[in-house]
Amino acid sequence: MGKGSKKAKTPKEAQDNLKSHQQLSIIDLLCEGQIEGPLNGLQSIFLNDTPIQAPDGSYNFNGVNVEWTAGIQAQAPLEGFPATENEVPVNLEVKATTPIVRTITDPNIDRVRVTVGVQSLSSTDNKGNINRTSVSMEIQIGVGSIWKTVKTVDLIDKKTRSQYLTSVILDDLPPKPFNIRVVRRTPDSTSSLLVNNTLWSSYTEIYDTKFSYPNTAVVGLKFDSSQFSGVPRRNYLIKGMIVKVPDNYNPNTREYKGFWSGNFKLAWTNNPAWIFYDILTNTRYGMGNRIGQFGVDKFTLYTIAQYCDQLVDDGFGGKEPRFTCNCYITEQRQAYDVIHDLCSIFRAMPIWDGTQYTAVMDRPSDPVAIYANANVVEGRFNYTSAAQKSRHTAVHVRYIDPNNNWETTTEYVADDELIKRFGLNVAQIDAFGCTSRGQAHRVGKWLIQTEKLETQTVTFSVGREGIRHLPGDIIGIADNDFSGTTIGGRILEANGSTITLDRDIDIKNMKSAYLSVTDTNMQLQKIKIQAQVKPNQIVLVNSVSVDEYSVWGLYDNKIKPRLFKAITIAENSDGTYSITALQHEPQKEAVVDNGAKFEAESNTIFGWSIPPVEQLQAEIIPESDLYQARLSWSTPRTIQNLKFEVKIYRDDKLI
Repeated sequence: MGKGSKKAKTPKEAQDNLKSHQQLSIIDLLCEGQIEGPLNGLQSIFLNDTPIQAPDGSYNFNGVNVEWTAGIQAQAPLEGFPATENEVPVNLEVKATTPIVRTITDPNIDRVRVTVGVQSLSSTDNKGNINRTSVSMEIQIGVGSIWKTVKTVDLIDKKTRSQYLTSVILDDLPPKPFNIRVVRRTPDSTSSLLVNNTLWSSYTEIYDTKFSYPNTAVVGLKFDSSQFSGVPRRNYLIKGMIVKVPDNYNPNTREYKGFWSGNFKLAWTNNPAWIFYDILTNTRYGMGNRIGQFGVDKFTLYTIAQYCDQLVDDGFGGKEPRFTCNCYITEQRQAYDVIHDLCSIFRAMPIWDGTQYTAVMDRPSDPVAIYANANVVEGRFNYTSAAQKSRHTAVHVRYIDPNNNWETTTEYVADDELIKRFGLNVAQIDAFGCTSRGQAHRVGKWLIQTEKLETQTVTFSVGREGIRHLPGDIIGIADNDFSGTTIGGRILEANGSTITLDRDIDIKNMKSAYLSVTDTNMQLQKIKIQAQVKPNQIVLVNSVSVDEYSVWGLYDNKIKPRLFKAITIAENSDGTYSITALQHEPQKEAVVDNGAKFEAESNTIFGWSIPPVEQLQAEIIPESDLYQARLSWSTPRTIQNLKFEVKIYRDDKLI
């Protein structure tokens, strides 16, 4: 038998004996003060999207110390942070042949902390054993051409497979400016068997001064950096700024008790109406210096706030407030844009009424004025229908989802019947300050129902009557031409409850007949009709004081003045006022918030409604001795006794 071979020997690896134990200190600015604070202690502070404390009380990170201030004027500095630091990253490899230099220029710096280390440290012999090794660096301060070694970092008989960092403090600093240089004293490795790359990670400028940061909410964190590969991303879930709310309001229960005297108290709330009020009146970060606290209609906002706090279905079998605002404004923006974004939360538009800033909501309300052919210039109402392509059948609503780590999520809202009829037309919108899926769904549904039910815009001109209401108010349009019957005109004579009209009327159903008139106090009243004495004379159940030639509107079952919301009121050069109004459907709110269904009213004897003209096409007829053109269009429905008027213009002149 021949000789056997020698037994193979497994290489050995020395244990790592070099680990970083640096403490990372960070001060983050949260927002303007004064704030309520973290929502649920350490569970509301996230490092790399992971909460410090889990809901069951256990900790995901160890040794984390947290301090925070609410952001009041006279707050004390953070106690665990005796100095202010500014870390400047370097992140460069230091070679023996090329030292790295940085210059310090700030004359207010008291100390400098230099952080250096190795990317990994080990050596391998010819038998495959992984051993410990050594490396040395020097930190020098230079003024002019003279360099002085002030600290030495020696890593002797050490080994690590991961990055290791250590910090040294430079206390006795020369006059500024001066240079800091990191020099490698160990020769550079020329073999893959020796791994000892050195690096300069960063330097930190230290100011031995405590800052209280008045009117600013800040949070300070201290933790062992070995738990992270770098500086972790920080997020904070907080109850934000404390604002003025009514003194009879409990923001936690959303209850209003008793009569409000108009006085305020300070509290945290996510009711968008009071956040809107704070932006308008705050003198430090809002528009208070321009508007002032008396320049805002707080009593209208009180009504809006109550509407926002009403509970509606959340889509999951529970209830939630109709509107909430949980926003974080981080960029300087135009005040106009911010105000409109806040108003969009509660379906309103901001209005300056000449003396105060207020908001008008898109919600059901009583009309404040009636316009008929008799008090409109030339007796004409000009209607415009929205283009079909501008009516959306589905909506993508982007909002912040708490169940998706507070990331942006899209809620899809669609109307299947509209999609079958008109095809898929998707709108993209952002729900400002929305953190509720139910609220985001209502935002999308509101847009679809608005474009579905409110498709017409009317413009007309009137006399001085046009300034008796504001944009946003609901008005009635008693258009005899549209309705196909007489539903509006002027009053010739009013004698108690007996009213003589300027034209004959035909009341179909006396039990449901009402007359709408503006009394001498400029209040629009709707009074039941008791009897019709003559074709143009009626008797009301109550007497009313009205001026001669004031406007009236007739409500007769479903044939009645149509409701519109005034959008703009502009003065014309001839002293008249031009009003633009958008069709208003008061039952839209019940459809969106409560899921109600209803049948649309006709408002005309011609049928359901006058349909919009769609797919209009014009073509020249070829091979004709005369100039001829053919027009074609379609309507959604066939309506009897409907005529179309075609006009031809050349150079803006009617031919």
